[in-house]
Amino acid sequence: MDHEGHPAEHEIVLGAVLSALADPLRRRVVTELAQAPAGTARTCASFELPVSKATLTHHFRVLRESGLIRQVDRGNSRAATLRREEIDRRLPGLLDLVAAETPST
Repeated sequence: MDHEGHPAEHEIVLGAVLSALADPLRRRVVTELAQAPAGTARTCASFELPVSKATLTHHFRVLRESGLIRQVDRGNSRAATLRREEIDRRLPGLLDLVAAETPST
């Protein structure tokens, strides 16, 4: 992992990705990013998840550490982008399945 908690592409593993996607709120984040144009960056708050700030931080940490998203600081917030190319190389077809799901929760 780099100093911000992003795993290298070769460190992205199916178990960690599936574990991250097992939570419906995290899956909703990935679904929305997968359905958006490539390179879309969104702040964590823009997903309007019905959880506390601490829980929101936890969900995005899990997504980041699994390798599904990359987060960059934007002043007083962080923006998340889907690591589409890396995930497609490591786990072909997975994001297509996630993108086909209707966001819920």
